Amino acid sequence: MTLLNDITIPPITADGRASRLTEAGGAWAARIAADTSAAQLTYRVRGEGAGSVATTIRAGKHEFVVDEPAALAGDDVAASPVEYALGALISCQVVVYRLYAQALGIVVDDIAIDATGELDARTLFGIEGGPRAGFTSIDLAITITGPETQERYDELRAAVDAHCPVLDLFANATPVTASVAKG
Repeated sequence: MTLLNDITIPPITADGRASRLTEAGGAWAARIAADTSAAQLTYRVRGEGAGSVATTIRAGKHEFVVDEPAALAGDDVAASPVEYALGALISCQVVVYRLYAQALGIVVDDIAIDATGELDARTLFGIEGGPRAGFTSIDLAITITGPETQERYDELRAAVDAHCPVLDLFANATPVTASVAKG
């Protein structure tokens, strides 16, 4: 599968995926058992304004653009911040579904997730009467194909709900601090 004209996601077999998931899970378990501080991860991402309201983001060796549609003063050259947030939720869900399917011995042939987020723009634009600035609700429609029963996939969903980091970001308050410095 080719995305963005120059990113290629290598194909993988079910056995290859299972091997990589088992190996990664085992390696992390061993690292953390040897030193619990190894479980602490720090992610750093930098963004710089570009164009009207676009942002170029650098995350490690990866760079991408975030923008808004014209109705929100953007040039619509990339997905919006809230679309990226939903994309982050979907992609984290896929990772954790694969990880826990492997750990629980639940066969997942394929997985697709559609996310719908409802957002009231009144607070964004400083109009009184609006609810919180963020999503007021998010609906995830998860489609799993495979030979398991619905009950097994429900068991898998419960494990994912309990362990997905990005779902946790949406479901629970996360302390955020901010400072502004003149450059």
